[in-house]
Amino acid sequence: MDHKIQTSLESTNLSGHKVGVLLISIFIIAICGIVYELIISTISSYLLGNSVWQFSVTIGLFMFGMGVGSLATKYFSDDYLKNFLRVELLIAAVGGMSGIILFLVFPYMRVVYETTMYILILTVGILVGMEIPIISTLLSTQQSAKKSIADVMSFDYIGALFGAIAFPLLLLPSLGLIQSSFVVGLINALVALTNAYVFRDSIEGGQRYVFASWGVIAVLLAGIIFGSQLTKFAEKHLYLDQILFTTQSEYQNVVVTQNVTQGDIRLYLDGHIQFSTKDEYRYHEYLVHPAFLMGPAVESVLILGGGEGLALREVFKHGDVQYVDVVDLDPSITELGQTNAIFRRINEDSLLDGRVTIINDDAFNFVRNPPRKYDRVIIDLPDPHNEALNKLYSREFYRFVSSLLNPGGIVTTQSTSPFFATRTYWAIETTLKSIFQSTLSYNVHLPSFGIWGFHMASNESPLESQINVDIDTKSLTSDGFIKSQIFEKDIQKIVGLPVNTIVEPTLYDLYIRDLSNKVQRELLN
Repeated sequence: MDHKIQTSLESTNLSGHKVGVLLISIFIIAICGIVYELIISTISSYLLGNSVWQFSVTIGLFMFGMGVGSLATKYFSDDYLKNFLRVELLIAAVGGMSGIILFLVFPYMRVVYETTMYILILTVGILVGMEIPIISTLLSTQQSAKKSIADVMSFDYIGALFGAIAFPLLLLPSLGLIQSSFVVGLINALVALTNAYVFRDSIEGGQRYVFASWGVIAVLLAGIIFGSQLTKFAEKHLYLDQILFTTQSEYQNVVVTQNVTQGDIRLYLDGHIQFSTKDEYRYHEYLVHPAFLMGPAVESVLILGGGEGLALREVFKHGDVQYVDVVDLDPSITELGQTNAIFRRINEDSLLDGRVTIINDDAFNFVRNPPRKYDRVIIDLPDPHNEALNKLYSREFYRFVSSLLNPGGIVTTQSTSPFFATRTYWAIETTLKSIFQSTLSYNVHLPSFGIWGFHMASNESPLESQINVDIDTKSLTSDGFIKSQIFEKDIQKIVGLPVNTIVEPTLYDLYIRDLSNKVQRELLN
């Protein structure tokens, strides 16, 4: 029998041990494949927003790539083990480098990033799609095709489940996005090394694949060892200023930057700027004080979000406040506000005040079963740029908030930019009106953000349009508040907008379309 035929039938001599190695390889490969998919989706959601679109496109292209890869194996040679090792090493290299590649190309034109992203998704999908038919064919020469396909597919699906669970619970919080891709690539390369060693006597020139595996492993190990430096290098491409602090929490990527010439400190969550010390006082004064300067003295306060303590700093300018509950999902943010010297200086140690109770919980979960009622509720949450945040601007959420107000209580919510997201801003007001008896809308200019909007709401009589600002402020004045209720022609109220609900998350769709229009306007200008 010539060598080619012998190679094509080499798997007929597979021992039980070697069959086990192949099946475990499929299990691990499936874990790696789904994690690559999640890494690319998460990075794209982080950098571009619109997570539903990013995950949907990634899943669709990945599955399409798998189909193309499976079809392509029809034209492969009969050197099954060699083909398997080649594919495995390519996946390790491409998938392992995918995280750093995406961060490095992002500063260029959006089309460059998206093209790179699509190429990576398709490449990894095609390579993963090649593995299953190759392994199935190998095993089918040792056992029935029915059994080999059942074994391979079951190990593949179970591995996918493990990968989907491991990424959010283990890899992302402990390693971050870039190092996670290097680690998963390393796992792929170790699978290749293991198979190259186990089958070294069954493959002509098998030792070359052992050496090649070690080469890929060395590159990926270097990526892991220097992962923190690579992450900092990649983040420098995303932020113009010096990075003072960065971490990947269980919930989000946290970055603090400083402009070395102006001293401006900025906080970014998942790439979205949250505040700039250059003008954050304008935002927080308009967020907090108007509601506090209406009606009787305020004793009990609830802040949803605002874990860095800046809204709380303004709350304590009102001496009658007896206690404040601060609800922020991410412990890393409240810890930053409590322990970081820069943040403590900015928030004036507000989070260390004895009247404060910090609760690390989802705002929606908290308002469903609050410990008490409140005179004022301050909603300082990010814009509804994903589905999870959309529910915090829903009718159901506002119904719970309404129920925890004391008589005469007022709620104030930040409500995105009425200029860049006009429909989104007024849809929030429409949703508030579906629950509360009265609302009041106003806006202020922030140099770092542009025009920014707020809404107040109450269960009772119309809210006051005039206030007497008799506290220490840097920006807010009595006349300034009256002026803030004027909406110029291009941001005037839009009627007929839908009420946002959990079942019909129309606000999220409006927000994405508003931002798309913003990008188009910027390109035209």
